[in-house]
Amino acid sequence: MVDSKPPANPLFLREEELRQGIELMFYAYRDFTFESDQQLKRYQLGRAHHRALYFIGRHPGQTVGHLLSILKVTKQSISRVLKDLIGQAYVEQKSGARDRRERLLWLTEKGQKLERDLTGRQSQRFARAYRETGAEAVDGFRKVLLGLLDPPERAIVDKRVRGGR
Repeated sequence: MVDSKPPANPLFLREEELRQGIELMFYAYRDFTFESDQQLKRYQLGRAHHRALYFIGRHPGQTVGHLLSILKVTKQSISRVLKDLIGQAYVEQKSGARDRRERLLWLTEKGQKLERDLTGRQSQRFARAYRETGAEAVDGFRKVLLGLLDPPERAIVDKRVRGGR
């Protein structure tokens, strides 16, 4: 049986459309991070600290190694960030029960409040955009974001985002 659907329109793959997508991503990221960046400056923290706070809050009790695999940063970089966050009492680190060499991470109450404040602003932006575009666009956006990831990472990240580790 012959498929009667017309072929997909390839115009969205033209160089100009790809460039527009890249440009829109830069603008969206600029505005997505602006308010949080301003707040972070007051605490002498940066985006790396925000990402760590976010993912420690999303996956409490994770190891430093797990956080490294999520953020894809060097041990030296994560060490600096964690030193700041632990030093300012936003994060606490405990040894693992089975393996005392493991360093497990949790947000303190103070860290939970800061993470909620930072992410709350970003959540409002997402909520507005999702309301304005509808469920089909939200599903498409999710697929595009997953598609931007390196292929081996897609299933891992999708599982993490949906609540797995």
